[in-house]
Amino acid sequence: MEQMVPKNEPGRTELRLSPIHLLHRAGQCAGDVFTEEMTGGGLTPRQYAVLLTVAQNEGLSQTELVERTGIDRSTLADIIRRMLKKGLVHRRRTKQDARAYAVRLTSDGWEALRDAEPAAVHADERILSALPPAKRQEFLESLNTIVQSIGTLNGTSED
Repeated sequence: MEQMVPKNEPGRTELRLSPIHLLHRAGQCAGDVFTEEMTGGGLTPRQYAVLLTVAQNEGLSQTELVERTGIDRSTLADIIRRMLKKGLVHRRRTKQDARAYAVRLTSDGWEALRDAEPAAVHADERILSALPPAKRQEFLESLNTIVQSIGTLNGTSED
């Protein structure tokens, strides 16, 4: 049986005041909004992030995609495998490192990205609409500060 901690006792944490819980819940909500907006597109938020990152940086290695997206190595490898099967990306060994793959979008990948972009933009707008217009930029800056400072501490970066 779970022990209840009295309100006046130190160490009591309320979920509504827990950044880890709130960020997790906000991420769940954002994912739900993205999925609702992406009807028919079939892309997940992470697949969209990978397609967008590859489109902006053709020829990145999978290691560089991990660094740019923050998606862990094994999850990214799975995403790339699924997108290869769908014909959205292709990869080739890099000239610099025969063990690494350079990832590029196929014509179907470019089309999927173009088709998904309006829904992704609308999802972002829906999420930000929960905040007053004057707080939206500060919210995005705060999220970026968290990602940058914690990512740097963990040896990754979102640059």
